[in-house]
Amino acid sequence: MYIYNVTINIDETVHLEWLSWMETHIVDVLNTGKFLSAKLTQVLVDEEMGGKTYSVQYTANSREDLDDYYQFEAAKLQSDGFKKFADKMVAFRTELKIVNEFFPTVASN
Repeated sequence: MYIYNVTINIDETVHLEWLSWMETHIVDVLNTGKFLSAKLTQVLVDEEMGGKTYSVQYTANSREDLDDYYQFEAAKLQSDGFKKFADKMVAFRTELKIVNEFFPTVASN
């Protein structure tokens, strides 16, 4: 599995409007059928540049799904709202490949 991570720093003057738009945007990305789930998290570090920082983590089942998203969906979905907030935000994207997942073990009685 793969994680497509988008980290965004958004100016506080448009923060609430952006957050509302982002919730719709995440649903639109999920509706492409290329991702299994998404998590929206707030980064709990104060940035020198100010603003609020968030990370959206989309989980894809395969590299092919992620590549298909880039090829057929990403440009339109990114341009829709990012144009609206372009001068008030900074974003960068990273890809992660899940190597292994670990879960706590439950002690047997």
